[in-house]
Order: sequence, then C-alpha cells, then structure tokens
Amino acid sequence: MTKILAATVKTGIIKSNLIPMFAGLTLAIYTYDLDLIDQIPNIFFALIGSILVMGAAGAFNNLYDRDIDAVMERTKQRPTVTNEITFSKALWLAIIMTIAGIISLALASPLASIIGFAGLFLYVVPYTMWSKRRTVYNTEIGSLSGATPPLIGWAAINPEITHPAVLGLFIITIIWQMPHFYAIGIRRHDEYKRAGVPMLPVVKGIKRTYWQTNFYLVLLILTSFLFSSLSMGLTLVSFLLGGGWLALSIYGYHKMDPEKWAKTMFIYSLLHMTILFSTVIVYSLVGTIFNL
Repeated sequence: MTKILAATVKTGIIKSNLIPMFAGLTLAIYTYDLDLIDQIPNIFFALIGSILVMGAAGAFNNLYDRDIDAVMERTKQRPTVTNEITFSKALWLAIIMTIAGIISLALASPLASIIGFAGLFLYVVPYTMWSKRRTVYNTEIGSLSGATPPLIGWAAINPEITHPAVLGLFIITIIWQMPHFYAIGIRRHDEYKRAGVPMLPVVKGIKRTYWQTNFYLVLLILTSFLFSSLSMGLTLVSFLLGGGWLALSIYGYHKMDPEKWAKTMFIYSLLHMTILFSTVIVYSLVGTIFNL
C-alpha cells in the first residue's frame, strides 16, 4: 500500500522540489540574519506543508491524466491507471492533502500558504487540465507552478519576495524546466506523439528544440547575475553551471545522435539543479551558523 500511495502522489517529484524550497528558506534566514533555532517551527511547517501540497498536485495530475498515462510506457503502471487505487480514494487523498498542506503552510506564514495554493492551482488547472493537451507551450505554462517552491520557502521566513536573491531562484527554476523537459520530450518522443501530447520536439522537431533550448540556456546564464548583490560566489557557481550546460548543448547536438544528446542534457539538468541549490543551502547555513 505504501508503494501505491507513493506512486499516486509522485514522491520522486516531491523530493526534487524540496531542494529549491529549502534553498529559498535557508537563503531567507541568511539574508535577514535570523536565528536558525528560532525558525525551526517555520521550517517544520514549511516542510510538511510543501510535501502535502506537492503530493496533492501529483495526485490530481495522475487522476486527470489516466487516459494519457495508459498509453505511455513509463506511466502505464501508475496506480490510477491500473486501478490499484480507486478514483474516489485518490481524489479524497488529494483533497485532504491539499487542505492539510495549505493549513500547515499558513502556520509558517499566510503568504507561504497563498503561494502554495497558487502553485497547486497552476499545476492542476492551467497546466494539467488545459495546456498540456492543447499547446506546444505547455512546458512554459507548467514552469510557473514548478518554480513556486523557492518562493514558498522564502515566504515561510520573510514576506519580502521581491528581493533579487529569491527572484533569482524563482526565475532560474522557471528557465531550468524548459531544457529539462525538452530533453525528456526528445527521449519520449514516440510516447508523447502516441498520447497526443504536443511537446515541442513532437510538434516542431529536434532542430527547433535545439535552438529554443539554447535560447533559454542563455537566459539562464544571464539570470546568474541576480545573485550578485548577495554573493559573487553564488553568482559564479550559477554562471559556470549555466555556461557548461550551453557548451554541452552545442557540442552534443553536433557530435551526438538526438537520443544521446537528449539523455546527456537530461542528466546535466539534474546535476545543475542539485549542485546549484545545494550550494545555496550550504552557503546560507554556513553563513547563518558562523555569522559570516
């Protein structure tokens, strides 16, 4: 039963999204020179609330996409497709997790709760229920929801979400999703085509995907400078990671077949996200603990 619940709420996605959430949270603590111990209640409620809201979003998505998932190799064994979990049980699970998650985030801060609900709504309605099946720009639309975790983490500590540092995290998380999901779109080209999902590589082809990927990678590199007011070290790490990704894209496109290029780009995207946000977390915690 545990495996069924885990697959229904997409625990893998929850875990990956908690990293940028903690990056926003710890960076806010460091930026405003707050005591880490004093913030433990907010950290706890932000963690629990984020897990629940993200899990609810995954469950709603699985429920709505049962027809698509049934014809795609990587998703056809999801419990909502195989009926290992009934529609009503999955729906109630999503509803209860939504309510509990929003309440938990509200205990951290009202703004964190609002952002959490906005992220859930954007993922379920504009992305899952509308754009995913209708437009080649579904990735761009879905990226807005995917970029809310660092805002949730920051807002749980401080309501000033217009600070350049958290805007940097937010914008980087938005831009990062395009090259990441374009790579998935190439790797799963035939599955998405069979399911009728208009991913960019399916509709516009590999060459258009390559140029659009590079466009977003250039933006990603430029976004690095949003960290400059806080830390030149973070700026440099972000700049080098983005530059390496662009170099890999250009080299890989001309030297590898599309499948290998997409796989390499996908792996690098995971390394980019993990290294960058882990660096932000470590930098923030070290600076907070040692008053640097």
